[in-house]
Amino acid sequence: MSFWIGVDVGGTNIVCGIVDEKGEVLDSIKKPTQAFLGTSSVLDHMAQMVSEVTARAGLSGKVAGIGIGIPGLVNPWDGIALYSANLNWRDVPLSTELSRRTSLPVYIDNDVRMYVYGEAVYGAGLGVDYVLGLTVGTGIASAMVSQGQLYYGYRDLAGEIGHGTMDGESAPCGCGFDGCLEAAASASGMVREAKRFIAEGKPTLLSQWFPGDDLQRLSAADISKAMDAGDSLASDIMNHAGELLGKALVPAVHILSPQVIIIGGGGAMAGERLLTPLRQTLMSRLLPDFRQHVTIKTAVLGDDAGVIGSAMQAKQRHEIKQS
Repeated sequence: MSFWIGVDVGGTNIVCGIVDEKGEVLDSIKKPTQAFLGTSSVLDHMAQMVSEVTARAGLSGKVAGIGIGIPGLVNPWDGIALYSANLNWRDVPLSTELSRRTSLPVYIDNDVRMYVYGEAVYGAGLGVDYVLGLTVGTGIASAMVSQGQLYYGYRDLAGEIGHGTMDGESAPCGCGFDGCLEAAASASGMVREAKRFIAEGKPTLLSQWFPGDDLQRLSAADISKAMDAGDSLASDIMNHAGELLGKALVPAVHILSPQVIIIGGGGAMAGERLLTPLRQTLMSRLLPDFRQHVTIKTAVLGDDAGVIGSAMQAKQRHEIKQS
């Protein structure tokens, strides 16, 4: 049996796990990324985590390779992290540098693609051929898995659903445009909307829970809690986000024809609060033949999704390379 390391790199934390060839996580560790220390330090840190988790699992010398998912733009075929705002990386030869530190083959890809691949093949999409994954967190992105293969598009840029412009929306987006889905319906977008309504004096439990400067601590999870407590403003914000996500998915479903749509990231934690308006909006706008054959599910693997996806993609690509 072969064993593979999966590494999910975020701006805040790195999760590193060892995975068997069936896609089961045998052990994993989670540590702060500390990107402020610089690229070389982060790479050293990742190599140490690989060594630590391998030793803990009692599998030193038995690992076949490493897969890494990182935020931002990547060249997965040459192993280069082209640009990651979260890590302040540009043109980092990640595969070469980590391979030099670990003496193992290293394969990299975008973190959302790795997360969706893990969920599609080993999680909520298990046994399904055509899966569209949508992650809703600080940002919004997507990936498509077709018969076990990721869809990349030209220049590996497929999946930026968060930067579709939504009618009636005008919030500025980090990409430089206004009215993007990400600016309006992401976790950070919902928080921004809540703060705007509070500044306008609209009644809500949120202003009671977070008076004055405490409002800076407001999160999307707090909006969910307020919704559960019967707060109408929180409900309006969550419903609006769900409706926007549903509208954005309509053309994606009509173009890609998935059997299952998996909602992950912080959106999965919101559960039916977000999924109900999303589902209602999407289904009401789909052509009948599409509506009858698509199901919406929440992600089930948690932190393991990115680890499994990265490890299993490394396995797949390594086997292709060796054939």
